[in-house]
Amino acid sequence: MAEFSFFPSTERKTAMYERIYRSLYRIRRVEERIAEVYPTDTIKSPVHLSIGQEAVSVGVCEALRPQDVVFGTYRSHALFLAKGGDLKAMIAELYGKVTGVARGKGGSMHMIDLKAGVMGTSAVVGTTVPNAVGYAYAVKYRRENRLVVSFLGDGGVDEGVFAESLNFAALKKLPIIFICENNGYAIHTHQRLRHPALNICDRAAVYGIPTERIENNETLRIHERVKSAVDAIENGGQGPYFFECMTYRWKEHVGPNEDYQLGYRSREEAEPWMRNDQVGVLGALVEESARKSIEQAVDAEIAEAFALAESDPFPAASELMADVYK
Repeated sequence: MAEFSFFPSTERKTAMYERIYRSLYRIRRVEERIAEVYPTDTIKSPVHLSIGQEAVSVGVCEALRPQDVVFGTYRSHALFLAKGGDLKAMIAELYGKVTGVARGKGGSMHMIDLKAGVMGTSAVVGTTVPNAVGYAYAVKYRRENRLVVSFLGDGGVDEGVFAESLNFAALKKLPIIFICENNGYAIHTHQRLRHPALNICDRAAVYGIPTERIENNETLRIHERVKSAVDAIENGGQGPYFFECMTYRWKEHVGPNEDYQLGYRSREEAEPWMRNDQVGVLGALVEESARKSIEQAVDAEIAEAFALAESDPFPAASELMADVYK
């Protein structure tokens, strides 16, 4: 792997590697624990796991500033945690508990933490893309020192709002970065069966947007390239920017299991991605004692979050019609 050029001193690189490893490891262990608990039916929400795709959310969010905001997809856990969302509230939401991010009524696909800059995720494909563009328009109108990141999947580019949103963002030169997490599949349908041309960057480039495709699911490369876009916007440049990040999910589309037996993809296809597991790659860059300390602290934090979710109360029946648009 190339030397990480943004942090020239050994101390700064060490701190960066430790921070990124902690985020990757934390997301992985949270989702592995979700997969373990899910068959007990104590988790009341369907779950779309990000195992294998953590590098994209972590690489992007480590490049952002605290005031920057993100909008995401239904595969939302990695983004929520990478941006600093409340772990305890997230797990409580999966359990349907009143202490959850949506008071137990939104579930896994509807994550929000305004204090952390997580503006919302949605179960409906593509719907947060125009939300993000609208927010970026307000940011520019109010001359705020922040930017917006819109996460979408390769399936999301097939929605009409993708074209409309990119066109408007380019026309108004909005402070927004689009991150396409291309894991190759829209549920069970490979991209080659949906798109006559496989390079999604080409579709974004027709709007005059700077685009870049990042191969191999490399956390540090994603961070470096997105950080360059963040810096450009922060220093008076104009958006938008578009990144297509190639990645791969290890688990089934929805649920805690593997699905290679279904025939739409093979374990052989997945194996190169697994060998390049970014949790292991970044862990190898962290000194052993520091790595073990990170892992112990994260494991304890996760155990506490799940224990609290088990004991927290469900919403009262009186909340059934609360926060409902009429």
